[in-house]
Amino acid sequence: MTSLAHFEAIAGSIKLPGEAVIDGRLAGSASGKTFDNVTPRNGRILNRVAQCDAADVDAAVRSARRTFENGSWRKLHYREKKKILLKLADLMERDIETLAVLESLDVGKPISNALGGDVPNAIRSLRYYAEALDKIYGEVGPEAPDRFSFVVHDPLGVVGAIVPWNFPLHMAMWKVAPALAMGNSVVLKPAEQSPLTALKLGELALEAGLPPGALNVVPGFGTEAGKALALHNDVDMIAFTGSGAVGRLLMQYSGQSNLKRVSLELGGKSPHIIFADCPDLDRAATEAAWGVFYNSGQVCTAGSRLLVQESIADDFLDRLIRIARKIVAGDPLEPSTATGAMVNEEQMKTALRYIETAKREGGSLALGGSRTLADTGGFYVEPTVFDQVKPENTLAREEVFGPVLAVTRFKEPDDAIRIANDTNYGLAAGLWTKDISLAHRAAREIRAGLVWINGWDACDITMPFGGFKQSGFGRDRSLHALHKYADLKSVSITF
Repeated sequence: MTSLAHFEAIAGSIKLPGEAVIDGRLAGSASGKTFDNVTPRNGRILNRVAQCDAADVDAAVRSARRTFENGSWRKLHYREKKKILLKLADLMERDIETLAVLESLDVGKPISNALGGDVPNAIRSLRYYAEALDKIYGEVGPEAPDRFSFVVHDPLGVVGAIVPWNFPLHMAMWKVAPALAMGNSVVLKPAEQSPLTALKLGELALEAGLPPGALNVVPGFGTEAGKALALHNDVDMIAFTGSGAVGRLLMQYSGQSNLKRVSLELGGKSPHIIFADCPDLDRAATEAAWGVFYNSGQVCTAGSRLLVQESIADDFLDRLIRIARKIVAGDPLEPSTATGAMVNEEQMKTALRYIETAKREGGSLALGGSRTLADTGGFYVEPTVFDQVKPENTLAREEVFGPVLAVTRFKEPDDAIRIANDTNYGLAAGLWTKDISLAHRAAREIRAGLVWINGWDACDITMPFGGFKQSGFGRDRSLHALHKYADLKSVSITF
């Protein structure tokens, strides 16, 4: 495993990207404004980044529209599109350590996660859609003696992609890759907390040969750049991952502008159910611990509600806590670090407030509960477990987006299913049982877009990702995501 010194040397040698990518060029903001990009590793300023606003977004959208209309990307032969997208993937692989260090510095995640998971997964996603773009077929309508009818997929036009800070490059690729593969032009707006890998992606896209305007990157604040993108009358779709509050605003902005399509992935409060006949308690405890503490709990599918059948609850909780004690926060650039920092001071304070609320509401603190590594200046919270959390408690109902686990005990399987569904969210769920009938019944009855049986987060780019209820609508990943970025056109020829 490469050393801390190795990654610190890379960090010291990188020219940190700070300019927008608009119409095939690197550019500062039209206003000249910049914002401080702070690393949660130690609370220090990494660099200053262009603070794009409505003027910059308008320039990016106009460039994207020109490219779409002139067909320099949309009309390019599918073999050429594939070649360029695969070249971009190759360039990302060439610069994989740089991208991983940028990600680790920007959001505080362990370098082992960025280098072993996030960046390779982003590259795999891009290659998947590059290979899939020539495998989307139309349809032939029912035969009539005087008519030939068929259906084709038309790209939408200009797609605005607004992506979160927890998996900046990976989530960007879930949207950018299928949108480009379908022939759209894209304006990517990264979260202000994590602009670096998106800006680097924009630079690599130019190197790969994407036409100017096919992919624009506009860093800035949601209230300025994000709002301007969502209100722009020449944007045909907004694809968003983030909070429910922002998702609601985007739907309002769609109505206030051109009724652009909106695809929303808005997080969750995912139940992780351990039935008494769990086939492997140690494995389930390991998956339950990492299912909530991975990436410092800053995961939309985090299994933050652990539902354990009463007859095994004490034993299971002991096993989980033994594992969780080994998940120690540390320097994100240290390869042996298990979990890193929270993205910023605000997010850290939010997690600590939820911990205090859980104490007041009677939760039994079984592990953690405090800030750690405060002397570094970074934003770290130790893995925290509360037992005896009631389904009506705040910790069981609201998304913390931090390393805090709520444990609720249940008596019968039907109780678990009822508690699992007693939420406004419906993104993911997991369950452990040897009973195939129970597994099938629970999977059918739980209202969630992803259900994992005897595993957690057990799927990849080939399977659709998205939720029910207030977890949003629309799907990322799989071939279904390609269809999201296209319109169906019916064509009939009369003889």
